[in-house]
Amino acid sequence: MKASDVMTPHPACCSPDTNLVDVTQMFVEHDVGAIPVVDPTTSRPIGIVTDRDVATRAVASGTDARQMTAGDCMTTSVVTVAPDASLDEVLDAMSENQVRRLIVVDDHGGVVGIISQADVALHVKNKKSGDLVEQVSKPGQASTAGD
Repeated sequence: MKASDVMTPHPACCSPDTNLVDVTQMFVEHDVGAIPVVDPTTSRPIGIVTDRDVATRAVASGTDARQMTAGDCMTTSVVTVAPDASLDEVLDAMSENQVRRLIVVDDHGGVVGIISQADVALHVKNKKSGDLVEQVSKPGQASTAGD
């Protein structure tokens, strides 16, 4: 099984200048908790905005979130994989980076899909996917990247 077999293809993306209100509307419209942020000229991922990013970096900070952009609260450490990456490579990348989502990129670095822990759990029912959930969810070094 490959990344392309479990990914959500053609995810909704935004630019760093996209208003945060528009990003949150994208969450609702596409029923997702993360939107990749891409460079408008190259379509390469430069960040990701998650619902958790909005809650912790915008709402909880007391800043007027209506005046913020995706670039203001995105997580800039993005972990990517190729569509032909093996499922083991996907699981290893998530575990090693303690992220819940990976962005799938083509040969030119453009976004072609996204893989979440839920995607993995839906497609693979084995001990390694359960171990992934446990590893990524450990407190301590976990970053907000892809949360």
